[in-house]
Amino acid sequence: MAHLNPEQLQKFQEDGFLVLEGFLSADECVAMQQRIGEIVAKMDVPPHCRTEFSTQKEQPSVQGSSDYFLNSGDKIRFFFEQGVFDKKGNFLVPPEKSINKIGHALHAHDPVFKCVTHSPKMQALARSLGLQMPVVVQSMYIFKQPHLGGEVTPHQDASFLYTEPLGRVLGIWIALEDATLENGCLWFIPGSHTSGVSRRMVRAPAGSVPGISFLGSDPAWDNSLFVPIPVQRGALVLIHGEVVHKSEQNLSDRSRQAYTFHLMEASGTIWSPENWLQPTAKLPFPSLYT
Repeated sequence: MAHLNPEQLQKFQEDGFLVLEGFLSADECVAMQQRIGEIVAKMDVPPHCRTEFSTQKEQPSVQGSSDYFLNSGDKIRFFFEQGVFDKKGNFLVPPEKSINKIGHALHAHDPVFKCVTHSPKMQALARSLGLQMPVVVQSMYIFKQPHLGGEVTPHQDASFLYTEPLGRVLGIWIALEDATLENGCLWFIPGSHTSGVSRRMVRAPAGSVPGISFLGSDPAWDNSLFVPIPVQRGALVLIHGEVVHKSEQNLSDRSRQAYTFHLMEASGTIWSPENWLQPTAKLPFPSLYT
């Protein structure tokens, strides 16, 4: 299951994404959901850290000015949906229903997620893709809350996780619940990973406000080219760093939880010093292979 056959490799190279149904068992998915429930139950978020997270184009300047976000690469931190706090910073919805995502170092600091990230079948998958020195650069638990889970606008991961040369970043996206058209499954433009990136998010000099800025701009991607990819719980989706993808708002009564992390082929690759996410002395990017 974890080893890609030649047909799967060719399809990934052509489309820029690949679905592997049944990669994780239902029990493995439940274990991650239970663990995240424990983490959320212990969540103590200082009011000044109640950062609303959005990928909408007008929002990153607000988000990026927050040290809480920019310094989260080696920590487990909480990011919230829009409209879940009142003006005094109190929750308007139950706290467990307020979270957009938890990031960005579950893979390093939590034993359950570390075990999944570095599992033998994950390592076998990376080896079958020909990765020589894959390192884990970040991880996220995405909630996509019922009715609240916001749209993720079309983007390329390499806009945020830029390398030289390009083509060295790979997203691993695991559905912990069924992802459907109604609750916000992923959509891709097949073959859109071959033209580089036109927009980059870069970290501003220390002390600048906002803390990030954008270089370039995205083209107006043709909405008719997007293909929906509904998957069942336990499916793994491989995502090329330059493939254009999105997800719609969750308008359903069911969440669409997912665990996702990004790998970089470290051999012969320069991680841009302008990326918002940087390895730290506390957490250098760990090798996937153990």
